[in-house]
Amino acid sequence: MQNIRKGDEVIVLSGRDRRRRGTVLRRVGPDHVLVEGINVVKKHTRGNPMAGTQGGIIDKTMPIHVSNVAIYNPETGKADRVGVKVVDGAKVRIFRSSGAVVGAKA
Repeated sequence: MQNIRKGDEVIVLSGRDRRRRGTVLRRVGPDHVLVEGINVVKKHTRGNPMAGTQGGIIDKTMPIHVSNVAIYNPETGKADRVGVKVVDGAKVRIFRSSGAVVGAKA
C-alpha cells in the first residue's frame, strides 16, 4: 500500500520549496510524485509551426522524490508519518501520531 497517493495534501521536507504545502497531482513511477505548485522550473521550448505550438519559456512542474515529502496532518498542522491498520476487514492508512484515518472527514 502506498503511503502517499494522488489527492493527498503533502508538505515538502527538503529542497528549495521546503515547508510549502501542495496536493499530489499524480505518481510518477514508484518513488516520485508530482505536487501542485512545487518544484516548478522554467523550460525553454522550441516552437513547431506544423503542430501549432509556440516557442518560449514555460513553467513546468517537475517530479519530487517521495522521501522529500510527508503527508500533512490537518489536526496538528504538521507533517506526519503514515501507518497501515486493518479496519472492518479493509486496510486503511492512519496517522502515526494520532491514529486517525487519513482522509477521513471528522
